[in-house]
Amino acid sequence: MSANDAGARSTVARAKERLDRLALYPSPVKIDRVRVASAGWLFRLPWFRRFDGYTMWNLILLRSRELADDERLICHELCHVWQMQHHPLRMPLSYLRFGYANNPYEVQARRAADSACAGPETLRTRS
Repeated sequence: MSANDAGARSTVARAKERLDRLALYPSPVKIDRVRVASAGWLFRLPWFRRFDGYTMWNLILLRSRELADDERLICHELCHVWQMQHHPLRMPLSYLRFGYANNPYEVQARRAADSACAGPETLRTRS
């Protein structure tokens, strides 16, 4: 599965629309080079077992093809893409300093996905 698949492209586009309403970074997330792929083999490895999705710069990896329709997950992972577009080294290296659970970028992505998927009435808008 790639972002060329209509379903994945559509979900990424909807997630972008939701994230664009949040004022997290000075410029909106760019999705022209974002790719979504199913990589079940990766999520069988010990470190990855706890995740349904994992982002590496512009590549969003999912545990299964069915998760390409999960708007909250895609929104969360696309927030990581957005973070890396603004902090390409600081963001991934932050996991060495802060770990996973309390990592400020992880917390931000969780909140962004929660806010973006909650509906337009709860979103902070870009000024």
